[in-house]
Amino acid sequence: MNPDDQNLRGWEFWIDRGGTFTDIVARRPDGSLVTHKLLSENPEHYADAAVAGVRALLPAGAPIDAVKMGTTVATNALLERKGEPTVLAITAGHADALRIGYQARPRLFERHIVKPEALYDRVVEIDERITVEGEVLRPLDEAAARTGLQAAFDAGFRAVAIVLLHGFRFTDHEARVAAIAREIGFTQVSVSHEVSPLMKLVGRGDTTVVDAYLSPILRRYVDRVAGELGEDTRLLFMQSNGGLTDARAFRGKDAILSGPAGGVVGMARTAAQAGFDRVIGFDMGGTSTDVCHYAGAYERAFETVVAGVRMRAPMMNIHTVAAGGGSICSFDGARLRVGPASAGAVPGPAAYRRGGPLTVTDCNVRLGKLRPEFFPAVFGPNADQPLDALAVTRGFDALAADILTATGEAMSPEAIAEGFLTIAVENMAKAVRQISIQRGYDVTRYVLACFGGAGGQHACLVADALGMTKVMIHPFAGVLSAYGMGLADLRLIREATVEQTLEEATDLAEQARVLSVEAEALLRAQAVPLVSIETLATLRVKYAGTDTPLVVPLANEAGVRAAFEEMHQRRFGFTSPTTALVVETLSVEAIGHSDAGGAPDFGSGAVGDPLPLTTVDVRMAGKVRATPVFDRETLAVGAEIKGPAIIREATGTTVVEPGWRATVDAHLNLILDRIEALPTRRAIGTRADPVMLEVFNNLFMAVAEEMGFALQNTAYSVNIKERLDFSCALFDRDGNLIANAPHMPVHLGSMGDSVRAIREARDGDGRGMTPGDVYMLNAPYKGGTHLPDVTVVMPVFDAGRALLFYVAARGHQGDIGGITPGSMPPNSRTVEEEGVLIENFLLVEGGRFLEAETRGRRIRPGRGRGLYGPRAGQCRGGRPAGAGHPERRRFRLRTG
Repeated sequence: MNPDDQNLRGWEFWIDRGGTFTDIVARRPDGSLVTHKLLSENPEHYADAAVAGVRALLPAGAPIDAVKMGTTVATNALLERKGEPTVLAITAGHADALRIGYQARPRLFERHIVKPEALYDRVVEIDERITVEGEVLRPLDEAAARTGLQAAFDAGFRAVAIVLLHGFRFTDHEARVAAIAREIGFTQVSVSHEVSPLMKLVGRGDTTVVDAYLSPILRRYVDRVAGELGEDTRLLFMQSNGGLTDARAFRGKDAILSGPAGGVVGMARTAAQAGFDRVIGFDMGGTSTDVCHYAGAYERAFETVVAGVRMRAPMMNIHTVAAGGGSICSFDGARLRVGPASAGAVPGPAAYRRGGPLTVTDCNVRLGKLRPEFFPAVFGPNADQPLDALAVTRGFDALAADILTATGEAMSPEAIAEGFLTIAVENMAKAVRQISIQRGYDVTRYVLACFGGAGGQHACLVADALGMTKVMIHPFAGVLSAYGMGLADLRLIREATVEQTLEEATDLAEQARVLSVEAEALLRAQAVPLVSIETLATLRVKYAGTDTPLVVPLANEAGVRAAFEEMHQRRFGFTSPTTALVVETLSVEAIGHSDAGGAPDFGSGAVGDPLPLTTVDVRMAGKVRATPVFDRETLAVGAEIKGPAIIREATGTTVVEPGWRATVDAHLNLILDRIEALPTRRAIGTRADPVMLEVFNNLFMAVAEEMGFALQNTAYSVNIKERLDFSCALFDRDGNLIANAPHMPVHLGSMGDSVRAIREARDGDGRGMTPGDVYMLNAPYKGGTHLPDVTVVMPVFDAGRALLFYVAARGHQGDIGGITPGSMPPNSRTVEEEGVLIENFLLVEGGRFLEAETRGRRIRPGRGRGLYGPRAGQCRGGRPAGAGHPERRRFRLRTG
């Protein structure tokens, strides 16, 4: 940004209205920036935090160029179920379709499932029916539709969601019902082919209901803010997809991640300004940590569940884990545990003087990383006391006594605090792996961009846990979501269902052109000049018969296939060249580039050595070290600080661990680099270490969970994909269970017998087991349950071809070839009458799927590759992944 830019006539305000605080970054007419933070709710002092913040910073009479906002208004209304009373108008006979949803059982071990409260309060069944081919089976009964909608209107409803069967493609009936609703007087009419023009009634319907439920709430909030700021003020809102839109075009379905999306934009743009194009976002707060992945393009999720509601709308792919500064630290009699429960703001950590439990924040206080003398004195009855270090000391002393009594092992309070941090860091690193390594990205080539109040305290430790060597902390890390609002572009996404094979979809370029023209026109209506608009076209492509599309750029047939297979191999570990590709959706994104792309010029030049405020004793990396404390505001461009060190600032604390160096770049970013090789961890011996027991439990669990992720997302079977009737686990070289993900318990009890049966059979067959082999069986008398539960087993070897352990997966097939579909026919007398009996069958040899051989042996009651290929794929790739500690690599499986 050039401060002399003549386009800057007035002030701009970039605002993130969060649940607790509202953060504001204001750009003055000279290009300089100023920040402000205030409570989001403070009715005794102001009606709206955003307006109050603008008034606090804006000089009297000064003009405003624009206000760019992210808000949690819609998110809070959804979470608290305080949206607009809504009526659902749906094809007759499908009144309960959205309530029933899918067969998904997200919490397998809950005996009493409580479904989330529906967003709609009334249903009007519309007498009509159009087939998937467009044939009108029942003409629309307009009189009956009018009668039903009029009754709902008379009952007080003003918002209606219209969702008709196959209305995403054949829109005439939906359009006519919408016209009737508007004639009656409904003020919010959300129509599915306008809100979410995609196939699948349930996802499309839920999204349309969300839009009808939240849009009136948003409209009232927008009108109030616009009225306070003046009708001439340009007001823009951040959408969940990471783009701004004019306030008048802001819809409920696009507002769920309005605030967090600003953080992703801020992270991506500031990282690009610093010269980094591959970034992992790490936003750690008091209750949770948000992580995201960026490699030149925003990564979005197109079907998500928010507050129990399914939504099919593009949203930033942000993964949240319950690990923050307030995560409660406890001892269960054998292991140290961190979270998922949080102390919250009240009572908060033990150090906050409200009688709270020990938390991650208290661990940093006990180790000396957070210092009461350098932390704001805002605690106690009068909000004027420092952190209570004495309460923290007492808490850890008591915990050390409990551990000694339970285990006989004497651990110092400092060692316990450091152990809790190790566990917390592994939990956060696991979240990063889920959005990176699990998707086939090598995080060692990425920069960890930290923001949020607690991110800097753990940045080096999280990077070490992931094998990353570079961390970036922006000067506005504490208000980065607000800063991202100012750096964001206007974006508009238009989608169309294709649902044709790649060979059949010959007019994709023309469809993309039509969508581009429409999207460009809508952006130009928001005062974006045509020369500033760029359009990007993408396809969501999947294998025929599967249900997990991948996003690839629009190209010719060969280009689409090559891009899809490369991504599928990276993410799921296999490809199927003979299987047809289906283009599910065409998407066009129009981007109206903003003029706020540059960072303020902070100047440059050589400086002397930075001077510490003081030196304190801090425990880092297992021992107490003399650690200098620096004030970030005194660090000029070019300053270098070697760890151990602490850098404090108004909105956070950065801990520079031993072996790391902090450098201030030209934009005043703190760039942390590992300058010494990561020390090798000690062997943990034969005694159960309460810390490492939990760490390795989490590591092994993560492997099993990632196997399940790959299986669920590549399966053909509804039993596996939706009902989650599968299990994944790790076994030692003797077939004993090491760890399993929270899948079906009935599978896990006997799966070890299946592993041992394969091992014993292969030990005596003369061939043995070799790297890349995968075996299949379902025999009930060799560890199987019933024949539809098919098990695949894969041995994992080290580089010297020595067997390390086994991975195995078992899943239920709907038809295994028995005398009737399903399982255990009531009139069957022999096991073969239930289906195909499989014992010790070589399914994959040296990494090659033996499809022809499998068909030849008649082990194909359904679709051969669709049934067994994905299961072999999620076990494939026994070689170690390229990330993490050396001692961790032998346990890490490449599942993507």
